[in-house]
Amino acid sequence: MKRFVGFIKKEFYHIFRDTRSLFILFGMPIVQILLFGFAITNEINNVDIAILDHSKVATTKEIINKILASKYFSIKQILERETDIEAVFKKGKVKAVLNFETDFSKNLIKDHQATVQIITDATDPNTANTISNYINSILQNYQQEQNKAIHIDYVIVPEPRMVYNPELKSVYMFVPGVMTIILMLVSAMMTSISITREKELGTMEILLVSPIKPFQVIIGKVFPYIFLSVINAVVIVLLSIFIFKMPVQGSLFLLALESVLFIISALALGILISTISTTQQTAMMISLMGLMLPVILLSGFIFPISSMPLPLQVLSNIIPAKWFIIILKGIMLKGVGLEFIWKETLILLGMTILFIGLSVKKYKIRLE
Repeated sequence: MKRFVGFIKKEFYHIFRDTRSLFILFGMPIVQILLFGFAITNEINNVDIAILDHSKVATTKEIINKILASKYFSIKQILERETDIEAVFKKGKVKAVLNFETDFSKNLIKDHQATVQIITDATDPNTANTISNYINSILQNYQQEQNKAIHIDYVIVPEPRMVYNPELKSVYMFVPGVMTIILMLVSAMMTSISITREKELGTMEILLVSPIKPFQVIIGKVFPYIFLSVINAVVIVLLSIFIFKMPVQGSLFLLALESVLFIISALALGILISTISTTQQTAMMISLMGLMLPVILLSGFIFPISSMPLPLQVLSNIIPAKWFIIILKGIMLKGVGLEFIWKETLILLGMTILFIGLSVKKYKIRLE
């Protein structure tokens, strides 16, 4: 037991002597959570648009002023001809153009119908769709204000209600995903590099034939990174709460337990990567590049899994990050307890045991 404790102390000393490892462990997660939290958003604010008003009447000016009164749009340019529309889009100055038809006001009074063409730059389809929806919403609101005095016998009024994220803040979606990615990649990369470093130096084989058993060697290698990764998780949660105002509706204790389980799973995966890697460079490429795309694409972080082809939906089930994101959103946003996320917890636990078992078996075979 004393040998095992001494081995763990040696690992801590080794980590703290390596300033590059400390920067990766603590510096990168903080920078990444801040960058992702502030830079990645599906909300729109102060989008530059252009106006092409053929009629130039009081009604169109009211609509334009209403659009300007929102925080979402600012008028970059007033166009005079339809031929200017393509030119202004090619220059990249605006994201949308509002084209009011000729005799807009007359058509509205006479036929009770007038047309506003919303032309958007669809090189970014999601942004174009969001801009179009925002403008449509403003126009519908203006229409309702003008039609207050009109009586209609049957009226269906939809009243949408957004639960768990009423303000539709994108940061509520991105913070759990970013936290998952950071813990997954950093934990897996650090353990895989740590063990392959020993293999490169030739000291790993010495450790495996020492009085310390193979599973103790693996646990000793992993334990310091569990401790440091937990500190990382605490820092990320604190940044989420105090900087991005991310709510934690559920139990902090349950959140901590689930985070520790996921960290151990990621570290175990890193050890498994180290068993098939002979150099630190190979381990880094597998743990960083090999895991990054599957974690981002197949975890449901950005793209809904239900919209993917069936083979990819099946493949996503072996990604630990998928289950941890479900757990995080359940605890932080919905405030659920273990009775609602026990299936995801059991799957994570099973993956962790599988990764550790395969790693120990691999090293035992190598030792023999």
